[in-house]
Amino acid sequence: MKKIEPALRLNTVNEYYFSGKLKEIAQMNAKGLQVINLGVGSPDLPPSETTIETLCQSAKQPDVHGYQPCAGIPELREAFADWYKRWYSVDLNPDTEIQPLIGSKEGVLHISLAFLNPGDGVLIPNPGYPAYSSISNLVGAKEIPYDLKEENNWQPDFDALEKLDLSNIKLMWVNYPNMPTGAPASKELFRKLIAFGKKWGIVICHDNPYSFILNDHPLSMLEIEGAKEICVEMNSLSKSQNMPGWRIAMAASNSLFIEWILKVKSNIDSGQFRPMMLAAAQALQAPEEWYRNMNEVYKKRRKIAENIMKVLDCRFDPKQSGMFLWGKIPEKYGHSKDLSDKILYQANVFVAPGFIFGSNGNQYIRISLCCKEDQLKESLKRITEWTENEL
Repeated sequence: MKKIEPALRLNTVNEYYFSGKLKEIAQMNAKGLQVINLGVGSPDLPPSETTIETLCQSAKQPDVHGYQPCAGIPELREAFADWYKRWYSVDLNPDTEIQPLIGSKEGVLHISLAFLNPGDGVLIPNPGYPAYSSISNLVGAKEIPYDLKEENNWQPDFDALEKLDLSNIKLMWVNYPNMPTGAPASKELFRKLIAFGKKWGIVICHDNPYSFILNDHPLSMLEIEGAKEICVEMNSLSKSQNMPGWRIAMAASNSLFIEWILKVKSNIDSGQFRPMMLAAAQALQAPEEWYRNMNEVYKKRRKIAENIMKVLDCRFDPKQSGMFLWGKIPEKYGHSKDLSDKILYQANVFVAPGFIFGSNGNQYIRISLCCKEDQLKESLKRITEWTENEL
C-alpha cells in the first residue's frame, strides 16, 4: 500500500500548546496528584440565570432544531448592535455590519481566508494569541512578527513598523486589552492603528474579548472615526458573559468586509443552534450590575494571584486589565518554561509560561483568574511551600 502523507500545511503548525498540556495534566490527575490549573482562560462562572432559562425554554420548542442562517438570526444581530451602541457608543447596521461567529478562534480562520492569499504578509504580535500565527501559517500567509515590549507599554513601535517592507502586507492582528500582557486599550492607540492601516492598505483586525473584565471603561476600535473602512473587530461572549463553551462571538466591520467573511463562513459551517443564539441575545442585555458583580469576584481572585507573583518574586503591572495576571520572572528562574514546569511537577500547580505567546514572553508567566478562590489560595500555599524548599 502506498504510504499516506498528511498535507504539507501540517508541517507549519504543532498541536496547540494548551491542548497537549491539558492531556498531561489529566494524566497527572489520574495518578491522584490533584493539579490546580491556573493556565487556561476558561471562565468558571456561569452566564446569567435568564440566559440559561432562555436556552432551556427555547430548546423545548419543536421547531428550533433545524439548520439556521449562517448570517445568524436577526434577534442576535440586533442584540449585538444594541450592545455596541450601549457600551461603546458605536452604531452598527445589524443587517449588514455584524456577522455572528462560532467563537473568535474560528473567526481568526474565517477572516484569514477572506483576506489572505498564499504568500501575503500578515503582522503578528509578539507576544500574542498563538492562533494568529498558527492560522496564518495554515492558510499559507507569510507571518511577520512585530514586537510588543514592556518598555513601550506593550504597544506597537510604529517607527519600527514603518521601516518594514509593507508592500505585501495585507492584514495586522491586534488585541487590546491585550492578551497575554493585560495592557489596556486607549483611543490614542486605536487612532494610530487606524491611521497606519489606512496609509498602507493593511486591514486592522482587532480581537476584543476582554474589555469588560477588570476594566472600568470598555473601548472598541470602531469608536474611532473612519475605523470601519479598514478595521474588522471581533468580540466574544466567552469572557464577557461567561459563555466559553457556547461558542458565540461576532465580527463587525463595513458591509463589504462582512460580506467577504460570510462567503467564507457559509462554506465552512452551517450556523449555530437557534436556542443558543436566542439565549446569547438575552445575555447581551445584562445590566451594569451583572458585570460589576462578576468583576467583584475577579478582583478578589486577582489579589491572590498577585500574592502568588510576589511569592515567586515576579514583577507585574497592577494596572493590567483582563482575566489574567502577567508577571516578569526573576533571572534566577531562567526561562519561563523552566519555571512553569518546576511549579507543575513540584507544586502541582500549572501556570502558563510566556514563551508560548512568542519570544518576547520568554521571561514572563501568566496566571489565569478563572479558578475559584479556594483553589487560588491552595495554589498560593503550595507555591509558597515550594519556594521555601527551593531556598
